[in-house]
Amino acid sequence: MSDRSTTTAPIDGAALLDEVEAFHRRFNVFPTEAAYVAVALWDAHAHLVECFETTPRIAFLSPEPGSGKSRALEIVELLTPRPVSTVSASANALYRLVDSANGLPTVLFDEVDTIFGPKAGADEALRGFLNAGYRRIGGALRCVGDGSNQNAQVFGSFCAVAMAGLGSLPDTVLTRSVIIRMRKRAPNETVESYRQRRDEKVGHALRDQLAKWADTVRDRVTDAWPEMPEGVTDRPADVWEPLLAVADAAGGDWPSRARAACLELVHAGRDNDEASLGVRLLTDLRDKVFPGADRMPTAAIIECLLRMDDAPWGDLDDKPINSRTLARLLGQYVTPANKPIKPRGIRTPSGFPKGYYAEDLTDAWLRYCPPSPEESATSATSATPQVSRGESVAEPPTHIRHTHDGTATPLPVAS
Repeated sequence: MSDRSTTTAPIDGAALLDEVEAFHRRFNVFPTEAAYVAVALWDAHAHLVECFETTPRIAFLSPEPGSGKSRALEIVELLTPRPVSTVSASANALYRLVDSANGLPTVLFDEVDTIFGPKAGADEALRGFLNAGYRRIGGALRCVGDGSNQNAQVFGSFCAVAMAGLGSLPDTVLTRSVIIRMRKRAPNETVESYRQRRDEKVGHALRDQLAKWADTVRDRVTDAWPEMPEGVTDRPADVWEPLLAVADAAGGDWPSRARAACLELVHAGRDNDEASLGVRLLTDLRDKVFPGADRMPTAAIIECLLRMDDAPWGDLDDKPINSRTLARLLGQYVTPANKPIKPRGIRTPSGFPKGYYAEDLTDAWLRYCPPSPEESATSATSATPQVSRGESVAEPPTHIRHTHDGTATPLPVAS
């Protein structure tokens, strides 16, 4: 009788997550406390994937080798259901793996930089798998059969995915991921040596406990609508909803720890991830090119961009930005009248060079750029060839000469 009562005793979810976190701490040094919380919750969420509309990817990234990324992935492998570890896989193979009758796998990609890194080239099919499989409705339409006897079939891709690699990932993958930025251990940071034959028994025991606990909270988690921390909306909310639902089901201090971790990692992601090239361009135009100006010739804009030592504009695909690239990047965005941003003529004493008007960029600045630093207007203005705000197109400023090709040359200002 005592054996039966022991078997049916409820599992304390908070205590179990504490054990999972402690197991990671034995072998990993994560950069922040928030990272330990997020990884433990992610391990548990992998046992409940079927309950959620989305499954966040988790990515262990670092700028240098030897930062513990692969070790973190090895520990995740012990704790998650039906793990499949790979450093190379085709999208078609993964679609068939997810659609197999063995249950949803947990896919573990090590050395993911060899797939998406700058020297690897773009693997659009694999990126499609990762992006589509983030939501339950994702999948791929493929023809199956031989010869003329083929039928269209949708292959599912919804499954938990963990990744480890150098550098970064495509923006579309990053925004669907919890990012753990690993680093080399400091001399005073120590971990236990990991030996699979010895340590996997403990890891698998925790995995089995997570599976049993997941069965007891499955209905509760399926119907959960966890409260988001203030300011976490849209894609970050989609990413964190499953993890917060797991924390709420576990109880104890996990709900509060999870929300603190959510805020910290979401804000860190916004601070650390490089903006897309288009957003970077818009921000540089707003903060360093256009302050105090209502229009700028294209040549003057390019001149300003190329002066920025810390900017990418001098080396875009091994050549500096030019008028065509500028037009292509800005053409992705629209004016307040909902028309693509395009260069327009600017009247100068020497002709009508093409350029851009601040009024055409204001809507994109408002929607896409981060808040402007307080000092940006004053620090950038002195180094920027400008056309003063509100000036007639027939009266260019006295301190700028626009040559026939649209370049801006400073003139002495009359005393």
